[in-house]
Amino acid sequence: MSTQELFVAAARNCLSAGRKSLSASQCLDLAAQVLAVDSGLKPALLYDSNSANAGQVQQYLSSLQSSQLLSRSLLTLDLNGNPLIVNPAAARLSVEQLIHHRNVAVIDVCYLLEKPTIIDPTRTELNSMAQGLLLLLREMEHLGQKAEIPYCIDEKSEDWNLCTVFGLLLGYPITYWFDQTRSFENCLSMTPLMVIKASATWQADMVGHGCCLYSFSVPAVLLTDVQPQLENWKLCLQEKFQQQNILKDLTVCQSTVTLPSVCL
Repeated sequence: MSTQELFVAAARNCLSAGRKSLSASQCLDLAAQVLAVDSGLKPALLYDSNSANAGQVQQYLSSLQSSQLLSRSLLTLDLNGNPLIVNPAAARLSVEQLIHHRNVAVIDVCYLLEKPTIIDPTRTELNSMAQGLLLLLREMEHLGQKAEIPYCIDEKSEDWNLCTVFGLLLGYPITYWFDQTRSFENCLSMTPLMVIKASATWQADMVGHGCCLYSFSVPAVLLTDVQPQLENWKLCLQEKFQQQNILKDLTVCQSTVTLPSVCL
């Protein structure tokens, strides 16, 4: 079997939910994403292709690792029922960008605000969450190749804002936060958002498959304020891209959207 066929077979064998399995295109897109995590181009992947659970994602990962298509450094994280494939070392560095280097901008989008506002990452609830996440990733790094089941975290993360956590784990230079003790609504309705996407091509078996590596947004009104974080993210991504040979043709583009409601 070709490399692409092996990835498709692993996805269809391990990740079926109900009667419907993933399409070949979905399998290849997932493969390119996981390879990007394995190479350090992105720190983690939030699995949302279908309703497969963390146990199934772990089976998929183990199958590819057994076939030596992926390194043993990748682990499965079950975060309140949300399965993620994580490169613990890369994810730890991503969180440290917020704690130590201020290279991640945190934007408060609480529904009570007139407009989104950048907040200090040393704010007590943010810092506590980031430190807890950092400790979790260090534990996962220490666990390493011994992991055979998903690393599950429930109670530890009860007070975490998952929107913020996902932004950090996925390596975004911009992440949203809101006071979830008040409401899960936000103030982004009809707010112009700059959507930034990074895409590349996975060239396997002489056939190229395009995939989106990153997709995140920033309120257009704050674009100038977060430009340093965006430029640093783009520069780091380009440097990492040059250090690997799995994906080709990196492109970063942006567009503006305005939506009646935004779900975070």
